[in-house]
Amino acid sequence: MPVLFYGDPHRNFDPLVEAVQQHRPEHVVIVGDLDLQRPFREVLAPVIDRGVQCWWILGNHDCTDAAQYDFLFEDYPEGNLGNRAVTMACRDGDITVAGLGGIYRGRVWYPIGHKSPVFQTREDMIAVTRHHARWRKGIPLRQRDTIFPEDHEILSALSCDVLVSHEAPSCHEYGTLEIDRLGLKMGAKLFVHGHMHHSYIGKTAYGTPVRGLDGAEVFLLSAEDL
Repeated sequence: MPVLFYGDPHRNFDPLVEAVQQHRPEHVVIVGDLDLQRPFREVLAPVIDRGVQCWWILGNHDCTDAAQYDFLFEDYPEGNLGNRAVTMACRDGDITVAGLGGIYRGRVWYPIGHKSPVFQTREDMIAVTRHHARWRKGIPLRQRDTIFPEDHEILSALSCDVLVSHEAPSCHEYGTLEIDRLGLKMGAKLFVHGHMHHSYIGKTAYGTPVRGLDGAEVFLLSAEDL
């Protein structure tokens, strides 16, 4: 059975539940912007209860407030694919999927605008953040879904078949070559991304296939497709 990738839900999980019932995947990967108003396990119960392993990465609508943040990180931390590469065992073969969650922001790093990083790591930001502005002794909540250069560095030491990100590679009008380069280092055979709400097929600057997902779009992938 395939791995099911799901485009930015923005609270719309009905197409996902229907697709899981129809296709019976062993793994589901949500590409950010869940925009949860209730705990993950409660919202995704119809999927989890079928024995499907759920994975997620951060979008830019997942850290609006502390409750929304906790609905992901506290309720279902084992599903966090950010800065990880996970080999997903399927009946027709294994697929290793890595996740780059969040978005680029000028306050930290905005390679889309060809700007140099302001901070390399979260520790760098914490060092210049006043104590009253820190959130849970770390970076501010509004920066929890921000991509730092250290995220690229962590992932570049890993390998994967599929690199999932919220941001887009360079083939999209608002994408960046930095994601192309990251996937190249990781040996990715396919890029899957959300954020832009644009369903399309493209290629990176290095010729690797890209699959952009619309909001709440279902994309099925088997090992034999790679």
